[in-house]
Amino acid sequence: MSRPSSARGDQWTFLTNHARVLIALAQDPDARLRDVAERIGITERAVQLIVADLETAGYLTRTRVGRRNRYTIDSTVALRHPSEADHPVGDLLTTFIHREDTPAAGS
Repeated sequence: MSRPSSARGDQWTFLTNHARVLIALAQDPDARLRDVAERIGITERAVQLIVADLETAGYLTRTRVGRRNRYTIDSTVALRHPSEADHPVGDLLTTFIHREDTPAAGS
């Protein structure tokens, strides 16, 4: 079996940046987007766009708390791809977050 070239084979990952941002905010709902960006290795602007996508799709809500934002995830919203649409996003979060850190259903 041949191995992929290092130019292409080293660049792909299993999770999208959307999933990484959602997981990061599930782990720390009070995180600054700057910190999320640094943690997952993308720009702050990219995180802002992803948060806007997730908010528009109903996966999270943003609440202003003083000068900061707090992010609440609705773990009951279905995953977007048709082959995964029978699974709520909470299943994904549960896979990557320790049970005691998992957001409550519907929160």
